[in-house]
Amino acid sequence: MDTAEMYRRFAVREVRGHSPAYEDLAWEIAADARLLALIDGLPPIKRQPNLLLASVRFLGGPHADFGRFRAWVLRHWAELRETVLARRTQTNEAGRCASLLPVLAGLAGPLALVEVGASAGLCLYPDRYRYRYDDRPPFGPEDSPVVLPCRTNGRVPVPARVPEVVWRAGLDLNPLDVREEETARWLECLVWPGQHERLARLRGAVRIVGEDPPHLVRGDLNESLRDLVASAPREATVVVFHSAVLPYLEAEERDRFVATVRGLPVRWISNEGSPRLPSVLAGLGRDLPEDRLAFLPALDGRPVAMAGPHGEWLDWLGT
Repeated sequence: MDTAEMYRRFAVREVRGHSPAYEDLAWEIAADARLLALIDGLPPIKRQPNLLLASVRFLGGPHADFGRFRAWVLRHWAELRETVLARRTQTNEAGRCASLLPVLAGLAGPLALVEVGASAGLCLYPDRYRYRYDDRPPFGPEDSPVVLPCRTNGRVPVPARVPEVVWRAGLDLNPLDVREEETARWLECLVWPGQHERLARLRGAVRIVGEDPPHLVRGDLNESLRDLVASAPREATVVVFHSAVLPYLEAEERDRFVATVRGLPVRWISNEGSPRLPSVLAGLGRDLPEDRLAFLPALDGRPVAMAGPHGEWLDWLGT
């Protein structure tokens, strides 16, 4: 799709109902020829709405009024372009653990977790968060600063407790250390304006991870995954998982990764906005939500649910 359509889809499918400020900006950018020309001068992977808008906020630019936003972007384009090129979205959303937990809890424990595309590793701590599915009693550590609410539909196998995790490690081209002030501030800029609960959740997760940092390895998922899996304890069930990673890979890289993970002695949980989503849901007699972005949690390549991008809802596909 072209850049204007990308920003319109961002307005309709991602931020509508979640961030009025970003929804307004996205629509205005999509209709502004001069801004679109500047954005089109970036590499395709760097034209993402969230990356551009977060970079403006990171540099102290406005986001509440399009006129001020436009003037600021035009005046600071050289600096903004440099920031966009240097940064990655790496939206480390702890809320996705609510989508992953019913799948994780169904595996034989204890668990050794390996997250691909781990960013700062916030999703490596599903056992440190507290969960609230619909109006069921919450569970998880009572003193956790992070509570993850999730609306469910269908026969979601909600567990009674969090799984036992005995080892955790992450793999990323650019691992982030939340103990660095600038890194934590960048992650906060990736949270959309107006999402106060999500921001509080991020800060709570950063606190947990900062007190007990995970083992994060800098490397390519197709070059370093085997060695990282081999270092996991043998007495545990090794789980390789990832969320919103595959769209950043070329088709050949995706195919290679799938072949690699299928050849390892691991369980594999993916949580992606899969291009197969429409056909998969059609085969199950389900409709793809047209007004919201949906992910497709899968175990060992078999889709089990449809989920919100931030773990806010979970629609189980099984009976």
